[in-house]
Amino acid sequence: MSIPLQLLILVLVTLMPFFELRAGIPLGILRGSVDLPFGLTLSGFGLPWYTVFFIVVLTNIVLGILIYLLIKEFIHLLTKIKVFSKLYNNYSKRVYKSINKYVDRYGEWGLMVFIAVPLPGSGSYSGALAAHLIGLSFRKFIIANTLGVIIAGIIVTLSSLGLLNIF
Repeated sequence: MSIPLQLLILVLVTLMPFFELRAGIPLGILRGSVDLPFGLTLSGFGLPWYTVFFIVVLTNIVLGILIYLLIKEFIHLLTKIKVFSKLYNNYSKRVYKSINKYVDRYGEWGLMVFIAVPLPGSGSYSGALAAHLIGLSFRKFIIANTLGVIIAGIIVTLSSLGLLNIF
């Protein structure tokens, strides 16, 4: 597989909700196969860590900004569908409950930590939704998202390289 195709796949994996950089970085760095949720397996690309880090982190930062800008319109359209409306309301309550106390206390830094923790349910998608739910300004969201994604990228990269064993 050519390197441009591998980079395109990394971008696409990073754009997927619940995968984001948590899947994109290991896929790009590791050699051999990487097991993904839903029984999917991809062969790792074995690319240089710094190339993978730059591409995936940049993609995730831009993703968060786009989600923040589009979320109000997107939610308005989708909540007209009863099933989505129920899912959205339940998910929104969980996100709001988990982030509001931290943002009230620490401002955008609380959101940054929420985005930085590379666990399912956190990341740019949830961070953008949380910022929308609590009314965080675009400027503050950009700061929180950028720093949070960089920190998450560092954690996942170090873990993928075997230098940090937290997972």
